[in-house]
Amino acid sequence: ATSPPAVMRVLQGCSPKKPTGEWTPSFLTPEQGAIVAAVAEIMIPRTDTPGAKDVGVPGFIDTILRDAYPKHDQDRYLTGLEQFDDQARKAHGKAFVEIEPQQQTALVREFHDAAVKAAREQELVDTRDERPFILMTKELTMLGFFTSEAGATQVLQYVAVPGPFRGCLPLTEAGNGKTWATEMSQAF
Repeated sequence: ATSPPAVMRVLQGCSPKKPTGEWTPSFLTPEQGAIVAAVAEIMIPRTDTPGAKDVGVPGFIDTILRDAYPKHDQDRYLTGLEQFDDQARKAHGKAFVEIEPQQQTALVREFHDAAVKAAREQELVDTRDERPFILMTKELTMLGFFTSEAGATQVLQYVAVPGPFRGCLPLTEAGNGKTWATEMSQAF
């Protein structure tokens, strides 16, 4: 499940752009952009397939925040990002982007696990509009990655127009266990 602003931005049909290694934030400051890029890469790192940075997820997040999110969501995101960086400074005496990669990963996991626990405790209440920075970043990272060409074709299966239904197939003929690109049930 994704939030309406994120889905609307994708459905509005951005003109496709090839991601480049260089990206200049237009909504976030360069410092904030560096934090978002580092967090996105921790969530979807480069392996035998491209990572979040490789497919332009940080720029995607910046654009979605600027063009699709209402002011109160933008402010909530920026406040959460600031609190996240402040926690790195308190715990390690440095900004998030300056600490060791293992410390970065541990801090992302700490914030993520606390946010998921809090969300589970309030399952009966729809708190999607009050998601914390880390879960908003996760949602946008996954959306940006799995709607990219690499995410949809190298990690997921993608067939623009699937063929006829064929029931009992060997796994090798049914995608070798890859999830279809239309399913968004990936977990961090």
